[in-house]
Amino acid sequence: MTVLSTMVFADISGSTALFEALGNERATEAVTQMTRRIGDALQACGGRVVKTLGDGVLGIFGDAAGAVAATATLLRQQQARQGRWPQPVRMDLRVGVASGEVVEVDGDCYGDAVNVASRLCERAGAGEIWATETTVLLAGAAPEVWYRKMGLLEIRGKSELQMLYQVEWREDEAPDSLTMQATLMSSFAPEDSVLGQIQFSWHGVDHTFSSSDVPVLLGRATTAQLCINDPRVSRLHARIDWRNGGFVLTDMSSFGTWVRFEGSDSPVRLRRDGCLLHGTGEIALGVSFMESSAPVIRFHVAGTSVHLV
Repeated sequence: MTVLSTMVFADISGSTALFEALGNERATEAVTQMTRRIGDALQACGGRVVKTLGDGVLGIFGDAAGAVAATATLLRQQQARQGRWPQPVRMDLRVGVASGEVVEVDGDCYGDAVNVASRLCERAGAGEIWATETTVLLAGAAPEVWYRKMGLLEIRGKSELQMLYQVEWREDEAPDSLTMQATLMSSFAPEDSVLGQIQFSWHGVDHTFSSSDVPVLLGRATTAQLCINDPRVSRLHARIDWRNGGFVLTDMSSFGTWVRFEGSDSPVRLRRDGCLLHGTGEIALGVSFMESSAPVIRFHVAGTSVHLV
């Protein structure tokens, strides 16, 4: 029987490092306990655990709003626990959510939504929830979450680019420049009153984007607004968003991104996390600035409301 459902795939980000730090026995115990907590959280919000896959859990929900609310609750609970745990056993979670027709056979689930949820989980960074546009539209007014449009992105196994969103779950996250539930059909929140521009220079060519042009994708793919033709650069390597009056760079790559601001000798390394861009500086993609041949983009930011002391 085929039923419209929402699939949730949640797993532990960086579990390999956990095994290196704790050893096989203690790490296995910690991972088992964590996957049990994930399953309990999904079931407490009306979902059903389909199966556990190593350090991940696949769950199914009858409604998208319940699935989104459950994932937000799960990450809030984990954030609260992290503060009480010693550093070696801290575990970040990442989540993918997708909706579609699903076939259930003997308790297991099959369908495109199952595969997409897993792929989104792979792409999400630590502490992130990635969701398809169908899920976001179906979820609508999920309590205490906002949606940030990430644009058309490639998903492994899909022939066409998919419109994806990030579910903002942190309670102190300001909703400025996020896509609110009430404005989903227009896909954008009200425009920020402050306009900004960011200029990138690559091999002598300048590319300028305004705050209304975001998201801007950097990568090797020809679909990226800033295409960097270098084998060390991921197809979709990084994303530029406009948040709270400033440009934020988020790494989405396999090998990382480095940011070096003018006047500073210490680069900021990004690994599936973000950094506020300000002033003038350089971005190294895939390899650090220590590599003389690293693909390096210069940037200059103007007209933001961000003031640094």
